[in-house]
Amino acid sequence: MKLTMLAVFVLTIFVSGCATTEKPMYDYGTYSESFYAMKKDAGAETVGEWKMALENIINESNQEALRVPPGVYANLGYIHLKANNTEKAISYFEQEQQTYPESEIFMSNLIKKSNLQGNDKL
Repeated sequence: MKLTMLAVFVLTIFVSGCATTEKPMYDYGTYSESFYAMKKDAGAETVGEWKMALENIINESNQEALRVPPGVYANLGYIHLKANNTEKAISYFEQEQQTYPESEIFMSNLIKKSNLQGNDKL
């Protein structure tokens, strides 16, 4: 009898431990694959694919009511900064800062440097 009860108890714990109904906090989608492709073969095409992957992550996160993963807004902002689209870059840096307050110091520094870069064009 004790052995049967122990077996049922262990089986119950095992089955309940495997079942989860919680939604993930966030989903990185194809972030890793597209980032690796860009680093492996840097060029306008792979940067464009990485940019599209980041935009897809943001769109899918919004559709699924998930938090946009850490660094996605910042990476997208960096792509825009490299393309001399300072306003859009700052917008994404600010979104990263709002979503992840712990990034405030780093994002604030990027925003300041981006503003300086944008003012150099004037």
